[in-house]
Amino acid sequence: MLDGAMRRVIDPPLNALGASIARLGIKADWVTLAGLAIGIGAALAVSQGQYLAGLVLLIASRLLDGLDGAVARTSAPTDFGGYLDITCDFLFYGLFPLGFVLADPASNAVWGAVLLASFYFNGSTFLGFAELAAKHRLTTASRGLKSLYFTGGLLEGTETIAFFAALCLWPQQFSLLAGLFAAGCFITGGSRIVLAWRIFAARRAGASDLVEPEA
Repeated sequence: MLDGAMRRVIDPPLNALGASIARLGIKADWVTLAGLAIGIGAALAVSQGQYLAGLVLLIASRLLDGLDGAVARTSAPTDFGGYLDITCDFLFYGLFPLGFVLADPASNAVWGAVLLASFYFNGSTFLGFAELAAKHRLTTASRGLKSLYFTGGLLEGTETIAFFAALCLWPQQFSLLAGLFAAGCFITGGSRIVLAWRIFAARRAGASDLVEPEA
């Protein structure tokens, strides 16, 4: 929900920093992998109950996640780069809440499983929509220039990072926060199915100019 507005704030400084990094010969894929490595470190930290360390590493990881695209745009974005980026994102999004489950399985396992199931569902609707959008040659730049078609929703990347940060600040409230966020993920995935039906059914009927409204 907030990604479109957030991109307008963070893209200018990220693009400037990305251009400087690219001039040093650093590749976007290297930045992506560095972000994943730090993200894994964040998950390991919270699994050991080191929640503030996990928060610091979370912020650093997500900064690099935003920076890799800026580096890529300075040169020439590649299909593999976009594929690697989304794959690393999904891996991180699964590992980070898993860290809280490992930190306290007795209290967090059930709602951690519910949360991961909601991520799985929401992610599948996101990727499925992107595949259909590519087939129908739909494009959008409302959430920055991406290799995939990024659909909006109640919960997006900005909200997910804020949620992860909240888990680090209030780990004792994991079950409550995970339950609320899981509900939001199920709603987001469901709304994306409705959006896909509205767009692609209409296009099949001949309304080829119907696309997702820009945020």
